[in-house]
Amino acid sequence: MLIVIFLVAEWPTIIRFEGKSLPPDLAQYVAGIFSGELFAWGQNLDGQLGLGRILDSTPTPQLVEHLSGVPVAQISAGKAHSMALSMSGNIYSWGRNDCGQLGLGHTDNEDCPSLIEALDSQKVEFLACGGSHTALLTKDGLLFTFGAGKHGQLGHNSTQNELKPCLVAELLGNRVTQIACGRRHTLAYVSDLGKVFSFGSGKEGQLGNGGTQNQLIPLPMKLPSNEELKFESHTSENELIIIAGGNQSILLWMKKENAYVNLKRKIPTLNEGTVKRWIADVGTKQWQNTKREIREIFSSPACLTGSFVRERIAADTTFTHLDLTKARNTFKELTQKDWITNMITTCLKDNLLKHLPFSSPHREALEIFFLLPECPVMHDYNNWESLVVPFAEAVCEMNDKSSEALEEYWASLHDSTFMELVQMFKRAITAQLRYWAEDAESNCHIKVLLEMLKKLHRVNQTKFQLPENIFQVNELAHCLDFYEDARRRSSWKKNLDTVEDIQHPVIFSHFPFVFNILSKIKLLRADSLLKMQERRFRAVLHLAGIVEDGGSSLGLLPTFNLIVRRSHLIEDVLSQLSQFENEDLRMELMVSFSEETGYEPGGVRTEFFYCLFEEMTRPEYGMFMYPKEATYMWFPVKPKFEKKRYFFFGILCGLILFNGNVANIPFPLALFKKLLDQTPSLEDLKELSPVLGRSLQILLDDESADFEEVFYVHFNVNWDKTDVDLIPNGSCIIVNQTNKTDYVSKYVDYIFNISVKAVYEEFQRGFYKVCDKEIIEFFHPEELKDMIIGNTDYDWETFEKNARYGQGYDNSHPTIVMFWKALHKLTLEEKKKFLVFLTGTDRIQVKGLKSMKITFCCPENVGEKDPIRALTCFSLLYLPKYSTMERVEEALQVAINSSRGFG
Repeated sequence: MLIVIFLVAEWPTIIRFEGKSLPPDLAQYVAGIFSGELFAWGQNLDGQLGLGRILDSTPTPQLVEHLSGVPVAQISAGKAHSMALSMSGNIYSWGRNDCGQLGLGHTDNEDCPSLIEALDSQKVEFLACGGSHTALLTKDGLLFTFGAGKHGQLGHNSTQNELKPCLVAELLGNRVTQIACGRRHTLAYVSDLGKVFSFGSGKEGQLGNGGTQNQLIPLPMKLPSNEELKFESHTSENELIIIAGGNQSILLWMKKENAYVNLKRKIPTLNEGTVKRWIADVGTKQWQNTKREIREIFSSPACLTGSFVRERIAADTTFTHLDLTKARNTFKELTQKDWITNMITTCLKDNLLKHLPFSSPHREALEIFFLLPECPVMHDYNNWESLVVPFAEAVCEMNDKSSEALEEYWASLHDSTFMELVQMFKRAITAQLRYWAEDAESNCHIKVLLEMLKKLHRVNQTKFQLPENIFQVNELAHCLDFYEDARRRSSWKKNLDTVEDIQHPVIFSHFPFVFNILSKIKLLRADSLLKMQERRFRAVLHLAGIVEDGGSSLGLLPTFNLIVRRSHLIEDVLSQLSQFENEDLRMELMVSFSEETGYEPGGVRTEFFYCLFEEMTRPEYGMFMYPKEATYMWFPVKPKFEKKRYFFFGILCGLILFNGNVANIPFPLALFKKLLDQTPSLEDLKELSPVLGRSLQILLDDESADFEEVFYVHFNVNWDKTDVDLIPNGSCIIVNQTNKTDYVSKYVDYIFNISVKAVYEEFQRGFYKVCDKEIIEFFHPEELKDMIIGNTDYDWETFEKNARYGQGYDNSHPTIVMFWKALHKLTLEEKKKFLVFLTGTDRIQVKGLKSMKITFCCPENVGEKDPIRALTCFSLLYLPKYSTMERVEEALQVAINSSRGFG
């Protein structure tokens, strides 16, 4: 049976086989384009060509695609099976396996290369295939054999077959330096002894022992003069070459420089000497040779990864066999030369990236995906379309197993290297956005680049936990129509399949992590505006008689109107909400205080929320509980009020968000996690109840032997004046080193979930009656908290710098100078009161005080005796032109102490 396996290692001008030349076009195809790839042709009845399919035979060389990208160091063919050895020491086998000659532990044939399980702490450096058996030689000179053993060709003093590599124990203590396999016999050369050992079938005298008997163990051949052979091998320029044919053995005594002696011809790779020669000043002839070498190595995934294979060591647990530090330094050195940089870029673009082995089943082939991001040209802003996009496309074509392997590798990176990888794709996205156009085809690369960030984002969530903002592409928000996105919200859950989908910002739902909080706010505001406009439009149609009311209490009013008394604020609000609890409240809220003139609805609404939540969250009101020494509130275990009140409270929180307001609602982050279906943790309990949280942490951290005696706690809790067992009969079960983690977990779960289940569910139902959950889910808990509660990140200096002046004022006007001096003299609490006077609340919107802009003006009809007034909706301050510091301070005190009320 004829099998031919061909490893393209060089650039021959012509390839010959059996005295005949292959066609010139084929010779060029094999050697010039796929350097470092493996080809096979001939008979294939048992899958011995490794093509992944069974066919009788093929007369022309076929690429062994399953080994594409693997830096193969050596190949060998048997009667109907084949083997390949990679530069990292991995062994691949395929073909007939009736005797276990593939070393895979079974006897099933394989029609594509399969990886043999690695030998413990041993690196294989050479392999040989016999008729139905195989031999492996390690770096330490150990010999392993497997497959057919009927004639003793395995050397194990047995005629049994072996399904996995087994050590030839008879040769232990002798360093084997060369092996060869015949049809049913094996040769092993120990150069230190000057002896060739043989074993297996001796029927035709091929064992060289003077007889025709089989040998089950290695025994030395009877050579004319072993001492002379030993001496010559150490001192002369000659070298012994052993060859095993079907039923014959040949020993060749040849000069070491003879080409035939080099049985381990390697694929082209980089080494330190090559790099130095490339970057040195060279003549024209040498320069042409250097260019050829660069093209050869940087056009082949196998050659490039083979350049940085590191030595395999015992108990190696690292993910890759590549020396990435060496690669990084080498690439950095090479790219100091512009002409080398340009050649590398061209080779990657025109050849290597087009042949990335993204479908390979072997992890070793995928190492090119680990290696390429180490090359500086991949991070060059100008190469985003020619290099980064094809790289991303190949990654997105990977099957699930390969993709998991790549993500596992990413998870093994250092933080800084991982961030560089993220930045590589962000730069490409930013570059694409420079050419953003209405024509969807112009934006065709955005999807695949965003998919790459999505994969990296997933890795970050499970491994690194780096800040989310490293994934944000702020430039993307400028290209999107948020109003259109809100309009198309019904299609958010569809698959992102077409280029046209990229043009419309449905990408928000697929890649929310690339948007910052301001972008999410824009989308939320656009959604709210759209719902308000829809309500107004239907109201117009109703008045025109085009649509019917539908019988709802609110009818088709374009706004939700509340009229309340300051003295009975909570009572009035709950009374009116109870009338409309079954209505759609996703409309603009209009509030007016009875007996007050609210000439600016936005300002009135802001103050309404400020006053309402100030009352409803007071500990004395009793709607929520406040743990000891805590500044945050939580739902009570035994509510003082009926559950429906928490439903209305949820509606009010939803109305705040829907209408773009903020209020001081002292919930911990745990509440916003629950709204986003995330589970609160011990860290959240530390925020809600610092004393209790620290106590539980001390419990977890203590590893002392007398733990039970020191702490003496049981599986029960005392929370909100209530004693509860965490497990059946928990008050009788003591907490110990074994179960303390479970105890803390159940404690946290009880406080945040079990004890408040009924009232929290009512709150959540009310909140999502107003807010669209599909949009709210885009936010992180911290972002949602800031959106509803705002913050108190006061920066008064920036507040002054951002001020605007009109109607005769500028920053140097005496009254303005006195005003700022007076404001900065106030206490923090007085300054917060001034914010309430100016804006209706002391809470700062997400953008912060740094972006809040106060505007000063002085109406012509006001004078020294007139008070300071404010238009809260626009942060507009009507400041009379006071002439003395005393008058400014007096007017400012009047303003901050009478900041409630309109009229």
